[in-house]
Amino acid sequence: MRAVTLTAPGAPLSVIEAPEPIAPDGGAVIDVLACGICHSDLHAAAGDYPTTLPVILGHEIAGLHPELGPVLVYACWGCRRPDCWACSSDQEMICPNATEAGLFRDGGYAERMAVPDVGYLVPLGELDPLRAAPLACGGLTAYRAVDHTLGTLAAAKSPRALVIGAGGLGQFGIQWLKMRSDAEVTVVDASAEKRAVALELGADTVAAPGEVEGTFTTVIDFVGAEATLAAARDSVARQGLVVVVGLYGGTIPFGFGAVPHEARFMTSVWGTLDQMRDMVALAQKHPLHSPIEIITLDDIADAHDRLHRGDVSGRFVITPGSGA
Repeated sequence: MRAVTLTAPGAPLSVIEAPEPIAPDGGAVIDVLACGICHSDLHAAAGDYPTTLPVILGHEIAGLHPELGPVLVYACWGCRRPDCWACSSDQEMICPNATEAGLFRDGGYAERMAVPDVGYLVPLGELDPLRAAPLACGGLTAYRAVDHTLGTLAAAKSPRALVIGAGGLGQFGIQWLKMRSDAEVTVVDASAEKRAVALELGADTVAAPGEVEGTFTTVIDFVGAEATLAAARDSVARQGLVVVVGLYGGTIPFGFGAVPHEARFMTSVWGTLDQMRDMVALAQKHPLHSPIEIITLDDIADAHDRLHRGDVSGRFVITPGSGA
């Protein structure tokens, strides 16, 4: 089958003929209908994450199961040992021994892939697999981040939410906030094009960096750079909540007096399988409107370069079969 395999950190990405996947007991081989490209894929390709090489990248996967039909793949595959506190509490995405698709197991930059357990497949129903594929990480990660803020927003008399970064994840975050809370949503992004997209997706106001006014009940930082973390600190209200999702590696000082009184700061990682099921059910009732750019396996190297430069307004989505 055709696939794009990472052989070494920083190695060129090109299409090769890869062995056919084999389903383990209780698992399945699915046809990959679509696979989104995530910033995490860039980090994996560069060697910023520990990976098992060679590996087929890609974890935002919509596929076709012979009996379930179109499905979304939950790619956070935990160890599922009885003594694992993370897996026992259905939080496989923070399992210390997880083997995620696209990092430690072959993922979706291919025509077919193996899934270790059919339970990791969430039926899509009438959702378009091309538009649904980015839900597997971008949508789910934003869904969980918003989940963390809902209690704080609900307790506020005039809830205000700040979204930092209107890229692929931020665009989902805007929509989840508008669907699931009564918050006034402000979005900050350096790109005028992305600010315009944010307004189209339901943001109440938008601003360029440095132009945000007032304080906010909650802040979700989908960038995670030093400058955006500083902006989050300066924008969160006392007793507010900052949720950091972005992977740009920024840090800020923390201590008494260094942040607003009793403000809470936390990271948020991917999402649970139950949250994926809830998210898909919500997306089936309330269609999402995040832009995608459809490409083939042969376009992946160029797409990685463009994503690194920020030259995409939404999400790249691969259709593996179209290049065959």
